[in-house]
Amino acid sequence: MTTTLDNEQAVLRDSIRRYIREHVTPHIVRHEAERSFPFEVLAGLRDFGYVGGMLPEADGGMDLDYLTWAMLMEEAGYAWMSLRTLLNITNGAINRLHALGTPDQKARFLQPLLEGRRKPCMGITEPDTGSNVAGIQTRAELRGDHYVLNGRKLWITNGAWADFAIVVARTFSPECDGKLSLFIIERDVAPYEVRRLDTMVLRCTGTAELSFADVKIPRENLLGEEGQAFSKVLSGLDGARLNIAMGAVGAAQHALDLSIDYVKTRKQFGRLIGSFQLVQKHIVDMAVRVEAARALGLRAAQALQRGEAARRECSIAKLYATETAHEVANMALQVHGGLGYSTDYPIERIFRDTRGGMIPEGTTEIQTLIVGREILGMSAIA
Repeated sequence: MTTTLDNEQAVLRDSIRRYIREHVTPHIVRHEAERSFPFEVLAGLRDFGYVGGMLPEADGGMDLDYLTWAMLMEEAGYAWMSLRTLLNITNGAINRLHALGTPDQKARFLQPLLEGRRKPCMGITEPDTGSNVAGIQTRAELRGDHYVLNGRKLWITNGAWADFAIVVARTFSPECDGKLSLFIIERDVAPYEVRRLDTMVLRCTGTAELSFADVKIPRENLLGEEGQAFSKVLSGLDGARLNIAMGAVGAAQHALDLSIDYVKTRKQFGRLIGSFQLVQKHIVDMAVRVEAARALGLRAAQALQRGEAARRECSIAKLYATETAHEVANMALQVHGGLGYSTDYPIERIFRDTRGGMIPEGTTEIQTLIVGREILGMSAIA
């Protein structure tokens, strides 16, 4: 398995690092304090393939392979987990619109997304429905030339800032009796209530609750066919899990790099703390975990690149990398001592944000059950 970048990928990575260091990093502390996000940085990142880069060139993308995409996600996670998360949401919407959208929908939503003129969110999770997508209760009833939507969506990333939402709802029409469908809901055309939520992790991702009360959706805003959303939502999870895994690897690598620099300059008892055996044990444990997580992520990327389902590989990568990233961040905080608590220094943010990776796109427990099913051929999920 290839675990190193080729020359072209290495040049791209170095260019990304320079751009992020110059145009993103200087603003992180302020935006973290304000719970805001500098969307203008996405314009520059678009040139590296961060927005729709995996689409074919003919459709406005760069035809990036999964290994290059994994590298992009690692670099985004290294810089700022809120950045990687919003990129994940944006590209999730892009991919669904590209795969399912009509020519009119692509002109109205996909093209403006690729150009940075619109902001999306994905409405899947509900107050009583998280990992169990089949349990969604939001309803869409066909009435003439429009659907009427009722329900609530919770923990919706970018929900506070999005101008349209792609929402999963249980659909009722002459052709569909309660199966799940996807709908595009424009906030200014079909207004819905948005309540901003403040969270411990990913504070700059505009997390919100969306409430729909008799919201009218034009029939032409149905995305894909009625009743086909369940398989479409699940089919996108493997790629999303790879994104989270590689973002976690990047955050863990950042925590490790900060710790290596720190122990080479910090003195206690007249010695550099890097010379202490227990400190070296922390550094070695961190390095081993980061390299193992990266290898699992790249293995998943290669499986996807080969066109395999890669459910097992992506779930293993997501399970291990997210758990590992928080373990590494915890060790980094220990190495930094009191400095690690400071909100002016990245460690406390990395510590918080890496904890958030264990829940979205299927919790650690769900990943465990998926891998168990793949290994044993028996499902523990009722």
